[in-house]
Amino acid sequence: MDPDILTHYAMGVEEERLSTWGRLERERTLDLLGRFLPAAPATVLDVGGGPGVYAVHLARARYDVHLIDPVPLHVDQARAASAAQPDAPLGSADLGDARALAAGDRSVDVVLLLGPLYHLVDPEDRRRALREARRVLRPGGVMLAAAISRFAPTIDGLANDAFRDPEFEAVVEADLRRGHHRNPELTGRPEWFTTAYFRLPDELAAEVRDAGFALEALVAVEGAGRFLADPAPWPDDPELRSRLMRAIARVESEPSLLGASPHLLAVGRA
Repeated sequence: MDPDILTHYAMGVEEERLSTWGRLERERTLDLLGRFLPAAPATVLDVGGGPGVYAVHLARARYDVHLIDPVPLHVDQARAASAAQPDAPLGSADLGDARALAAGDRSVDVVLLLGPLYHLVDPEDRRRALREARRVLRPGGVMLAAAISRFAPTIDGLANDAFRDPEFEAVVEADLRRGHHRNPELTGRPEWFTTAYFRLPDELAAEVRDAGFALEALVAVEGAGRFLADPAPWPDDPELRSRLMRAIARVESEPSLLGASPHLLAVGRA
């Protein structure tokens, strides 16, 4: 891995992010998992599963979940989260690489790629990861692949005042030109993320199809919900949460709005 990526995630930022300002992303992803995954029990390979936020949720729902991640801290965190729910542990949590999966051919029902495609800057690496997902899926199996929108730095930078820093504007201009994001102040500004590739929606759709999948859906994750003035109270109120999820879902596939979501999700069928 790029050492900048390892440095970023070794700070432990991912677990905190998904429970704070990234909570809308988490809640909406959970909603989409509930919609597109087959019924439990099914075997799920969570590739690049990070600290196990989604993996332990699916294990509680009685899926057989196996997590791999290239960051040792993430594997340790996933194992700890699994141990904290002894009645519904993960099947396994190990170090691994999305481009060379240890799983056998046609051995799983679901592959989650909810992070690896962010950081595979080389197109051939992205192709390898998607083809590996296709290889290990049983016929009819489903893959969910997340990507960061090319326009996410502009949207988030305006929302969190990062544009007050002229150096951030230079980063955004480079992101828009080539999609390849680099953080010039990684250890000092972890909120500026790390080495990554940001996509246009059509790029993600094309990559999934080129890997041999039937594209079942291409949707916004946060979508219109990203523009809430204060999203914090919505997930904790069951009625507000339901209303928010319905509002986002109504326009989740609208082509003219897809790029305005910080994260995108492609659903591919083997």
